Amino acid sequence: MALSGEEARAPKLRVFFIPFFATSHIIPMTDIACQFAKRPSVEPTMVITAANAALIRPTLDHSASSGHTVQLLLYPFPSAAHLPSGIENLGSVSSDESWKIYKAVDLSRDAHDRIIREHTPDAIISDIPFWWTTAIAKDLGIPRITFHAAGVFPQCVMNNLVKNRVHDHVPTDSHQFTIPDLPGPSIEMVKSELPEFLKQRNHLTRAWDDLKKSQLESYGVVVNTFYELEHEYCDYYREVDCQRAWFVGPVALYDEQGKAGRGGGESEAARENRERCMRWLGGKEAGSVIFVCFGSWCCFEDEQLREMALGLEASGMEFLWVVRSGDHGEHVKTEWMPEGWEERVKGKGLVVRGWAPQAAILDHEAVGVFMTHCGWNSLLEGLGSGKPMLTWPLAFDHFISERLMVEVLKVGVRVWDGFRSTSEKEKVVVPAEAIENAVRKFMEGGEREKMRKRAAEWAEIAGAAVAEGGSSYKDLNSLIDELFVLQHERKNGKHIE
Repeated sequence: MALSGEEARAPKLRVFFIPFFATSHIIPMTDIACQFAKRPSVEPTMVITAANAALIRPTLDHSASSGHTVQLLLYPFPSAAHLPSGIENLGSVSSDESWKIYKAVDLSRDAHDRIIREHTPDAIISDIPFWWTTAIAKDLGIPRITFHAAGVFPQCVMNNLVKNRVHDHVPTDSHQFTIPDLPGPSIEMVKSELPEFLKQRNHLTRAWDDLKKSQLESYGVVVNTFYELEHEYCDYYREVDCQRAWFVGPVALYDEQGKAGRGGGESEAARENRERCMRWLGGKEAGSVIFVCFGSWCCFEDEQLREMALGLEASGMEFLWVVRSGDHGEHVKTEWMPEGWEERVKGKGLVVRGWAPQAAILDHEAVGVFMTHCGWNSLLEGLGSGKPMLTWPLAFDHFISERLMVEVLKVGVRVWDGFRSTSEKEKVVVPAEAIENAVRKFMEGGEREKMRKRAAEWAEIAGAAVAEGGSSYKDLNSLIDELFVLQHERKNGKHIE
């Protein structure tokens, strides 16, 4: 949609961005807001709670220093969620207490209603859990765009399983079944590796109908992916799951200069970790380091950490390992370490406790492979940096996204072929020997070079997607242009469909 000269002189386009209480959602939505800020006459605002705002202040400061300001509008995290003061993020609670974060989602409804009606933005881009924002936006005559931090492939898989429930009829949790009605190659899963809401009723099972109805009734959906990566699934998604869709990722690639501080917050520990990691990598040969990182929320029990430590040591390979433990904080306990282990791997392995600059690490030429939990942001950052992957999924949609990387794109291999589950109660400790064998086989085998080449090709495609004229660049600008037109039509009394 092209704007006339008169439309181009319209008042600023004020867009509210409302992310879910999880770092993996907050960071990519902030990246999109920063891209909106680069367009003339666009005024993006992050609507967020105070503790979560601290995570993105360095990103917002970096954007503002370039002349692209993103506003902050804070609202209180619901006290009735009964979490300690300052704990407002899924990554700050144990899996047993994650329900309190989802309770806080439900309790935020009144605050969102009040803020949106008080400020009346020209458009809302809100996270999928905040389904009620579609009705608020419709009441005010403004568009609500649904934001998805997950890729299109896992969304299509989950949608089809909700509709068809084929997994309900398999004889055992480890019995394979085929995902129905999916474009592209046949994909098989096992029940134990499905998200919990598909296996038994929980908060998401109960909310699913509201979420999907809200998404179908919203003006459209914006997804952190790029069309070339999931083109068959993107076409299918546009037909069955939304009115309109814009694929605008990988959003981490839009600002190469801002990678080092992305998601690190403002703490001294984060700054020290950033400098330590980059200094250590600077002394390593190209492609020699395994980067081991399992995201902002996932953590392991001590027994698994010990096996991982011994497996990495026995592999003989150099590694940079980011460790989070059961306290979910930056001051991570070390009782799990085998006696004398840290001294034995000194110089060959670097353990980073707490946060590390993942995107910047992946970009470093010393990193040759990425051991990952298969969170969507991590997968995009790995691909965007041209790194093949050793996959170790842990929860929710990780096992589904792993299929895309390993079976469809063929840029990764599984660490463990034994029993795996999304349920914490069913977790199996992966032994050190299996970890050692997986690392050695990949680093020393011939398949590594083939995957490295394929990953490098995807890095080029991803970079081209966000560059001027690329598919994601066009979709992002098409979305902004459309919102400008809707703003103009609204001011002239036309109803938004």
